[in-house]
Amino acid sequence: MASDYEAVTSQPQSKRFETVAFIFLTLVLFPVLAIVFVGGFGFIVWMQQLVFGPPGV
Repeated sequence: MASDYEAVTSQPQSKRFETVAFIFLTLVLFPVLAIVFVGGFGFIVWMQQLVFGPPGV
């Protein structure tokens, strides 16, 4: 059974970890994923146009 001291001292570490994880997700991971998905979609459209020709007539 954990003592009261361990329960109190582990709380700020958990809160700090959550804050760091949130900052990492919002400032690093989500922008990188957005660039990868948009770039990947553009690449797929580009390759499709190389094979089937440009849209239109």
